[in-house]
Amino acid sequence: MAQSVTIRRPDDMHLHLRDENTLRTVLPYTVRQFGRAIVMPNLKPPVTTVAAARAYRERILAAVPAGASFEPLMTAYLCDNTDPEEISRGFNERVFTAVKLYPAGATTHSEYGVTCTSKVEKVLDVMQELGMPLLIHGESTEAGVDVFDKEAVFLDDVLKPLLEKFPALKVVLEHITTEQAADFVDADRSGRLAATITPQHLLLNRNAMFTGGLRPHYYCLPVLKREQHRLALRRVATSGSSSFFLGTDSAPHERGAKEAACGCAGIFSAPTALEAYLTVFEQENALDRFEAFASENGRRFYGLPPNEGTVTLTRERNDAPRSISPGDNKSIETFMGGGELSWRVSEERAS
Repeated sequence: MAQSVTIRRPDDMHLHLRDENTLRTVLPYTVRQFGRAIVMPNLKPPVTTVAAARAYRERILAAVPAGASFEPLMTAYLCDNTDPEEISRGFNERVFTAVKLYPAGATTHSEYGVTCTSKVEKVLDVMQELGMPLLIHGESTEAGVDVFDKEAVFLDDVLKPLLEKFPALKVVLEHITTEQAADFVDADRSGRLAATITPQHLLLNRNAMFTGGLRPHYYCLPVLKREQHRLALRRVATSGSSSFFLGTDSAPHERGAKEAACGCAGIFSAPTALEAYLTVFEQENALDRFEAFASENGRRFYGLPPNEGTVTLTRERNDAPRSISPGDNKSIETFMGGGELSWRVSEERAS
């Protein structure tokens, strides 16, 4: 039984940092474990322009703890009226790393999102030429589709036609949750389709939201699914396939917003993310594949150089807090905090 695991410093390929006090409070937990992160643009108002992305990046960098090294990789929020020239300029000036497609109404702060992919075809064509990745929240917003079927329906109704129409477009299907999505990405041989997987979708099925009562801190979108889907995600994540990589979708919401009549979707996993993923890989007897999933597959898909330095995790009780406070008597619940995990990041070493 391994007592420690050392990997090249990993990246979080799907992260929500919010802004202001929340940003300053949550960011150190990501910086502690990750060298880079793909930062989501769904602020209010959303990050839709090069100027807004530059400003947000500066606020993130200003919040990085002294002496730490971290690179935020910015994304553009895709709207029906997004200017292709703005996207091209942002990519060429190395401000935008990717573009995020939220179907309008699908998740938190997605009301400005895309109502129909036909309205953004000019943007997608430019992205295809640039080799710029499109990051997709893959859920159907059609009325009447069951919440547990939204991802599977999106694959057939939206993603497959989009991939056919734009045969060179690089696509990341974000935070996949179903066997259908796992199999679809796994079957692709083009090298231009990939997927991120969150720790909660590897560790929990939908029973977690209802055991002993309604558990709002386990509510996220896409929602947790049946056990067969969790097992399928574990299979592909630990398979060694380069098409799957780490993306926490860590999404902080203060307790009052979660424990509400209309509670927010999102799980704050940044303080425990790497340890949670390692737990899964150990359970699946795949520790030898953990570094590829956490540190290699994502950066290669994005064409990024390897991070410098390493991170060592040691088998010991994780002391991450059960909750953290951004001030104003508010608190944010931590995924599997309070000693639920038996791995802990114990060392970071620069090369």
